[in-house]
Amino acid sequence: MARTVAILGGTGPEGTGLANRLARAGEHVIIGSRDPLRAQEVAKQLREQIGGSAQIGGTDNASAAAQCEVAVLTVPYSGLTPLLKQLKPVWKPGTIVIDTTVPLAASVGGAPTRMLGVWQGSAAEAAKELLPQGVSIAAAFHNLGAALLTGDATVDCDVLVCSDDDKAKHVATELAEKIPGVRALNGGKLENARIVESVTALLIGLNIRYKVHSAGVRFTGLFL
Repeated sequence: MARTVAILGGTGPEGTGLANRLARAGEHVIIGSRDPLRAQEVAKQLREQIGGSAQIGGTDNASAAAQCEVAVLTVPYSGLTPLLKQLKPVWKPGTIVIDTTVPLAASVGGAPTRMLGVWQGSAAEAAKELLPQGVSIAAAFHNLGAALLTGDATVDCDVLVCSDDDKAKHVATELAEKIPGVRALNGGKLENARIVESVTALLIGLNIRYKVHSAGVRFTGLFL
């Protein structure tokens, strides 16, 4: 039976893309948003695009978080702390959170190719501090841009998964590898998310300079 995966802040390009890919892979997806009507509309559009028996619903962020086994955070960095403070009372023990957040300066009106300084070291480490005991976190999907997640084409990109929790790392890895072409790699401890997050700013710069929308990363020399 498919688990329930909540995509929180899921009406933006990254969240919608991940909802599309995970629903195509057979997961039961709930799109969460500050605007539940917007979430329902995006869910309807994705169901029409995917067809078949795609299981995608939409609701507010708190309701989505309360009923999921896995939650994927796809909000801008400026919205991360307010969202997690709002959700603190609703998490179920055992929930796994996957953080995709990148602290780009664009979230506060700056350049999209610049990173903000985060006292904890990374957005993922900041998120961990705001989660209650019994809820584990992994960092993943940072370098998998929204343009790569639309449709159902094979993706030429690796996904680095960082976590201090083996189960969270396993679940994030499993979900990443449900996207055709994606190879999930063990990125080590959660503190390494600060390195992975910064690569996103570099990829955005490459997209701008080379006038593309799909720059990604591949690591060579690994025989898995």
